[in-house]
Amino acid sequence: MFSFIQSASVYGVDGKKISVEVDIASGLPQVNIVGLPDPAVRESVERVRAALKNSGFTFPLDRITVNLAPADLRKEGTSFDLAIAAGILTASGQLGLTPFERTLLIGELSLDGHIRPVSGVLAMLEQAKQSDLTRVLLPKENVEEALWISGMELFGITHLNQLDPNKNGSKDWEHLQVDRHVNRQAFNGVQNMNEQANGCGDYGDVIGQHQAKRAMLIAAAGKHNLLLSGPPGTGKTMMIRRLPGILPPLTEREALEVTKIYSVAGKLTDAGSGLITTPPFRAPHHTISSGGLVGGGSVPKPGEVTLAHRGVLYLDELPEFPRQVLEVLRQPLEDRIVTISRSKAVFQFPAKIMLAASFNPCPCGYYGHEYGDKQCTCSAIAIGRYRSKISGPLLDRIDLHVEVPRPLSFEGPPNGLHLTSFQMRQMVLSARAFHRDRLTSLGFSPEDELNVKTFKTSVMLRREASELLANAFEALGISLRVYDRMLKLARTIADLECSEYVEAEHVAEAIQYRRVEKQTAW
Repeated sequence: MFSFIQSASVYGVDGKKISVEVDIASGLPQVNIVGLPDPAVRESVERVRAALKNSGFTFPLDRITVNLAPADLRKEGTSFDLAIAAGILTASGQLGLTPFERTLLIGELSLDGHIRPVSGVLAMLEQAKQSDLTRVLLPKENVEEALWISGMELFGITHLNQLDPNKNGSKDWEHLQVDRHVNRQAFNGVQNMNEQANGCGDYGDVIGQHQAKRAMLIAAAGKHNLLLSGPPGTGKTMMIRRLPGILPPLTEREALEVTKIYSVAGKLTDAGSGLITTPPFRAPHHTISSGGLVGGGSVPKPGEVTLAHRGVLYLDELPEFPRQVLEVLRQPLEDRIVTISRSKAVFQFPAKIMLAASFNPCPCGYYGHEYGDKQCTCSAIAIGRYRSKISGPLLDRIDLHVEVPRPLSFEGPPNGLHLTSFQMRQMVLSARAFHRDRLTSLGFSPEDELNVKTFKTSVMLRREASELLANAFEALGISLRVYDRMLKLARTIADLECSEYVEAEHVAEAIQYRRVEKQTAW
């Protein structure tokens, strides 16, 4: 007796269709699971045995072989429990095969037969749709997440005995089918934007620091990396934690990308939350490992860089991170993707992030910012060792370097200009809309990453601005990478002013944001 059931697993952030083949033959009662199962998959035998017994089914006392195909891929997780149970029931004749044709089964079993939610449902359903499966039987707690994959019939199951339609007085699972029109919530960007801003604090509460707030505005408008330097207590952390409040909400496509990542990582704790609609903000501790930052494991899982995709990755006290951990950020910041190679496969994780970092100028925090009894007590060797954690190549990839000094007084803003988060967010939205319209008018797609040639064509640089940038290249001795980043920064500043051309004043402002790396203390 043989049965064939379709299930799925997750590799990286992508789904993989897994075929569950069950064969029952005469012999000593035993169950063998083959196909490179991990311990969680091997232990499913005991979960399935108890769940079948406690759900009114009979567990066959024969030789049972379960094959998870393709057999050369390592299988992890508990998403196969429901498919293995259904395979045993159909192979033993307790259920017919017909209800499971072109159907994906995913779910974890408890010992009493209840179905528990699993991680990575969005990725699994995307793969199932590409494989021409038309129906999905999944835990009811995962339905809200699964509703965002269109074109498939969804059946929310809560208990194993619901697999037998006859027990419910019907010939199929119609009573389990999910009504998409009733359950799916509309995507509301305006409401999401307001909720996002309310949870981040207001830049209107920040005393002084007008240049730093200007840098925050530019970073948000152009998705630029940002580095703040200054003594303790000047508001570096406070301002960066308010940064998500001025970012636009995610589009539906971006929200699907981010939600899929969090689903794969098992971080969708609120089953009724649906899509993640606000840009993520991740702030790992400086004791994090390289694998925790960019991802890792025998079958790699997303790290903090990928969890911050389409959002902000904040590294507080940057020199406290081990240098080898910081250096793994080079490739993701340049390529916008994390590539992890294993002996049998290469995994790629998305990493379109804004890197925001802050640090003190020395271990005690007061070098160059002495006032009152706050005097620097660090030796030159200690300061050099402290700052050497941040390499030149990493600094090259950070667009805005801003000093955040101690405010001299509780002074008001110049000329009465006191920007709140709401006002800054409107300016960011306006700049991004102008950027999209300008690229569209030039024949470029705003959604695509522009290569070097097309980007320089799209910048529209005035002659005076070009000469100033060339002079800065010669005088400051900057690298070609920094030159390109200055050009992008100047273009963002022009977008904030809704200027078709990059003027000399835009380039001048972009140049002065590289001061921190040119300090003699470096």
